[in-house]
Amino acid sequence: MDSTQQMSNSSSISHFLLLALADTRQLQLLHFCLFLGISLAALLGNGLVISAVACGHHLHSPMFFFLLNLALSDLGFILTTVPKAMHNSLWDTRTISYEGCAAQLFLLVFFISAEASLLTIMCYDRYVSICKPLHYGTLLGSRACAHMAAAAWASAFLHALLHTANTFSLSLCQGNALGQFFCEIPEILKLSCSKSYLREFGVLVFTTSLGLGCFVFIVFSYVQIFRAVLRIASEQGRHKVFSTCLPHLAVISLFASTVAFAHLKPLSVSSPSLDLALSVLYSVVPPALNPVIYSLRNQELKAAVWTLTTGRFQKH
Repeated sequence: MDSTQQMSNSSSISHFLLLALADTRQLQLLHFCLFLGISLAALLGNGLVISAVACGHHLHSPMFFFLLNLALSDLGFILTTVPKAMHNSLWDTRTISYEGCAAQLFLLVFFISAEASLLTIMCYDRYVSICKPLHYGTLLGSRACAHMAAAAWASAFLHALLHTANTFSLSLCQGNALGQFFCEIPEILKLSCSKSYLREFGVLVFTTSLGLGCFVFIVFSYVQIFRAVLRIASEQGRHKVFSTCLPHLAVISLFASTVAFAHLKPLSVSSPSLDLALSVLYSVVPPALNPVIYSLRNQELKAAVWTLTTGRFQKH
């Protein structure tokens, strides 16, 4: 097949077919209700975190500033994939337009990249707070925090733009059916019929390297943090430090393990039902659970949310 024919096949694709979540009408409606419940929980939880941090002046600290940014990325993450899946389940359709697929892929990469960057920055915040407390005001002043958050969002935007431009410049001649309920890069690469997919593979290797770099930084930081914690004499002091670190560790573990297993699992354990379960696990569950994880262990945030919802201050 020559390049002219390849390009005509690619340009003739007006829409993609997403993976059907269920075959029967009853199961489709059940999926719709489950997605609706999870997305409402995510909207409520992240909305409360954003409102509590924005309105609670005592929460205007670096840790809560980055938590607010994380909640924004979680909201964007779940709103990128779930509404279209709910629409398709409710109306018994599988289609998504070519432009809609490109927009969904861009936003998905954008919010995943922002989430990874923000979790790494939050780890740095905990490291400086515990291991270098005397330099905390200098290293994490309001200007420095704003610059780090801006860098996270800007790099995520450029990262998403690079991936989207690379992926949708490929020649597609293997049909238009995607084996996923949202548009993601590996599924679109399967439709490519040209050697140009090696370019996108190179970008994916670069992305994986960056992800591993963040992971190594987080592991190194927490080794230093736990060494510092073990040197704290009082049990109450150790408990206070752990109460700020454990939610962050739990969120990182949930995000990293689900994304890594969904994309790096061996082909021998791959099946359509397992792939679907894993994709739901990493794209829907973390944004809904993150606010709960942070709120359960953080007394300041719990008190702020209580005040916001009831109008009364919570007694400690």
